[in-house]
Amino acid sequence: MATALQPIRRTTASEEDPAKLRLPLTTGEEDVELQEEKPRRTKRVAALDIFRGLTVALMILVDGAGGEWPVIGHAPWNGCNLADFVMPFFLFIVGMAIPLSLKRMPNRVLAVRRVLVRTIKLIFWGLILQGGYSHAPDELTYGVDMKHIRWCGILQRIALAYLVVAVLEIFIKNAKVQDETPVGWSILGACILVIYLTTIYATYVPDWKYTVHNANSVDNGKVFTVLCSTRGRLDPPCNAVGYIDRQVLGINHMYQHPAWKRSKACTYDSPHEGPFRKDAPSWCQAPFDPEGILSSISSILSTIIGVHYGHVLVHMKSHLERLKHWVLIGLGLLILGILLHFVHAIPLNKQLYSFSYVCTTAGAAGILFSVFYILVDILHLRTIFLPLEWIGMNAMLVFVMAAEGIFEGFLNGWYYESPNNTLVYWVQKHVFVKVWHSRRVGILLYVIFAQILFWALVSGILHRLRIYWKL
Repeated sequence: MATALQPIRRTTASEEDPAKLRLPLTTGEEDVELQEEKPRRTKRVAALDIFRGLTVALMILVDGAGGEWPVIGHAPWNGCNLADFVMPFFLFIVGMAIPLSLKRMPNRVLAVRRVLVRTIKLIFWGLILQGGYSHAPDELTYGVDMKHIRWCGILQRIALAYLVVAVLEIFIKNAKVQDETPVGWSILGACILVIYLTTIYATYVPDWKYTVHNANSVDNGKVFTVLCSTRGRLDPPCNAVGYIDRQVLGINHMYQHPAWKRSKACTYDSPHEGPFRKDAPSWCQAPFDPEGILSSISSILSTIIGVHYGHVLVHMKSHLERLKHWVLIGLGLLILGILLHFVHAIPLNKQLYSFSYVCTTAGAAGILFSVFYILVDILHLRTIFLPLEWIGMNAMLVFVMAAEGIFEGFLNGWYYESPNNTLVYWVQKHVFVKVWHSRRVGILLYVIFAQILFWALVSGILHRLRIYWKL
C-alpha cells in the first residue's frame, strides 16, 4: 500500500541520510550510521525523536487529565479526540524506524531473531502493565486472576504490527528489490484491508450475554442479554470486532472499562463518566477491547504507511524531495479519511480501527512529522523541542514510569497514616488544585509539570549520562 505509490531512488554516499533512529518503546540496537563525508560522522534525525517524545507526552496527558477534560480523552465511540491519535502515532513511528533499523543487517537469520526477541519483550511488558498484574498508581496491590487477565493492550498491538511488518521488510530487503517499485507492501496492505472490511461487514453477530464483574456497581453479578442477530453493523453492541474478541479471547479477558460507557446512550453526564441512565441499554456495562484481534490486524496499515515514510527518508536525495512526497501522501490520506467519515461511508472510530480512522490518523502523523522535520532538521530550531527529544530517546522508560504510573505507584506506597495521604495526592491538592481553585485546571497543570516536564528533565539527565532503556 505504501511504497508502491512512487518509485524510490537510492542515495549515494554523499547524500543525506538519517542515523541512530530508535523504535518507539524499543530503543537500542537499530542505530544506523552513514559516511556523508570524510572524516566519518553520524547524524541523527531529531524530528523522529521529537515526534516519539510528543506521542509519549500525549499518552501521559490522556491518562492523567482525560477524565477531567473529555476533549483530551478518547471519543466514546465515533469521532476522533486528542487521545485517539496516540496509538496510530506510535505505530507510524514504529514503521518509520523499521527500514532504518534493518538497513545494515545483511544476515536474515540474525535480523529475524532480533525481531522475534523484541516482539516477545513487548508482549511480556504489555501483559505486566495492562494485563491486570500491575495496579499502579492508585492501588497498593499487585497480581491478576488468570481467569480475568487481559490478553491485549498497547504494547501487544505494537508487537504484532512490528512483527508482521519487520519480517516482511527483512525478506524484501534481502530479495534486493529496493531498486524497483516494491509491490510487497501494496499486496500486504490490500490483503489486510480486504480481510478487515470483509470480516467486519459480512460476519453474523448473534445475541450474547455477559455478567457484570464490578463490586462498585449495584448490578454486580447480574447477567445481561444483548440482542443483535445481525451483520454489518458498526454500533457498540453488535459489531464484528467485539464478537470475534468474545469468541477467541473470551469475554472475561477483554477490557472492562471501554470508552463507550461515557456515551449519551449510557449516561446523562456524557462525555464525562457518570451514573448509568435508568433506561441505559443492556450493553453499557459490557467489556470491549479497543486493542482487540480484528482491530489490531487493521492497525498494521498504520505501520505500513510509516514504513513508506521511512523508505523515503532512507532513499530519497534532498529535503525538498522528501517533503513533497510526505506532504502529498499525508494530505491525501487525511482528506480521504475525513471524507469517508462525513459522507457516512465509514465512520472515524478508534475502537474499531476503521479504514477512515487509519487514513485520517496516518495522514495527520505524516504531516506532523514533516513539520518537525522542517523546523528541526532543516531550520535547526531544535532547542525549544529538547524536552520532547529527551523523552523520545528514552521512550520506554517514560512510558512505564509515567504513562503506566509505576513511579507514582511507588511514591503512593509511602504514606502517612492513610493510603490516601501520600506525596502525590498532597502535591495535586495543595500545589495545583487549591492554587487554581479548580480541579480541572489543577489536574491538567499537574500532569504537564509534575509528570511530563519532570520526566523530560529526568530523561535529559539520563541522556547526558548515555543511559537508555533498551529492549
